[in-house]
Amino acid sequence: MVKPQLSATVPGMPEWVCGCCGRWRVSVQLIRGRYRYRLVHRYRPEHGGGANVIGEVASVTELAELLRRHAPVGLADLREAA
Repeated sequence: MVKPQLSATVPGMPEWVCGCCGRWRVSVQLIRGRYRYRLVHRYRPEHGGGANVIGEVASVTELAELLRRHAPVGLADLREAA
């Protein structure tokens, strides 16, 4: 029997948002029993709102590489969401 893929934000773990515009977000997700960093780009309300998942990675090193390739921000630009 195949288990369904479940995804949930890990309780107690912060979400990080870029300090410049707040449109780039990183959260920690628990997917199939493994913790993953999820990079999301959020659209402005005047452009329809919503979010686009850029990628999910397993380590901070991979997260830094994902940010370098797809976002104009780096790890140093992320702040804990309020």
